[in-house]
Amino acid sequence: MDEKISLDAIAAYADAYADKISREYFSKNSKITGPEILKLTSVPQVNMFVIRELLLAWKEETQRIKSPYFDYEDAEVKQALDTLMTVLSNHIAVSKQDFDPLLRKAVRQTLLVIFNPYDFFSILVTGTDNRVEVSKFREEIKYLKINRAPIARLVEKLDEKGHKEVSGNEAFAILDQILEEVSFTPEDLDEHIRRFSETLPLDPSSFFPRQAPEFTAIQATEQQRVSIEITSEEATLNDRINVGHQHKAVYNNFQKIPKIKDHLTINQKFMFTKVLFNGDFESFSRAVDELDQMQDMGTALKYLESYSSDWDKECREFHEFMEMVEKRFG
Repeated sequence: MDEKISLDAIAAYADAYADKISREYFSKNSKITGPEILKLTSVPQVNMFVIRELLLAWKEETQRIKSPYFDYEDAEVKQALDTLMTVLSNHIAVSKQDFDPLLRKAVRQTLLVIFNPYDFFSILVTGTDNRVEVSKFREEIKYLKINRAPIARLVEKLDEKGHKEVSGNEAFAILDQILEEVSFTPEDLDEHIRRFSETLPLDPSSFFPRQAPEFTAIQATEQQRVSIEITSEEATLNDRINVGHQHKAVYNNFQKIPKIKDHLTINQKFMFTKVLFNGDFESFSRAVDELDQMQDMGTALKYLESYSSDWDKECREFHEFMEMVEKRFG
């Protein structure tokens, strides 16, 4: 599978890039307006994400305008508030202090959607409350210009099904099917890298730090798998895990995790579903939930026997999935 992206590296570059842009602009200006935001950087997606954050902040503010004395649900009042929002959107004026956090966040989001769109999709779909209100979601993705096709198709699918609101998990399951159907390939990186580098040199390899060579659980398992095959035509799942425990002292930096579910990226969810669970996201989710509720490795291995008979023990997805299981119980 693809190397895991470093969110710390993304944040470090984003903050440096945003600080440089901000210093240059506010050295000559005290406020920034909407039209100026739209042409602030040479990366249009960054500018659009800043506008998106401003409008989301305004929506949150209007939702807090409540009173026991006035009917804010009245159609005329709602229309007036919508009109006010439209007027204010044409009169944006933000100081450096208030603008900097918005710009840093917009740059981080842009880098994520470019270099790790699968995780960006997960954040976008599940949000903070794991709910997708279709009308609001449709408005939010208007500002997404990079790798937009799968998300746009998701909205179409939700409309076709007549959904007004769905859980984030259900939306992700539909998105998973879309990614499979269209064989989604992220946009070419070169032009995005060039645009960022006009302001601050961007080396994408810095986002994917290579780990120092070590004798990992997968390597230990693979070594023992070869020796097992000398005497047995097919190694069992239990053999594989037992080998990992035999070498536990060698890879004691293998940090145990409390739940598999909380440590899966959307790319892992997509690939595990596709390769190991025959494209059935519900089956994959159910298996992970069951594993997270189990108390020991033996119980987990016995449970996985019902799935593993059809798994390709040579594929990277199998080894990465079993590595997650080992971290859960190791």
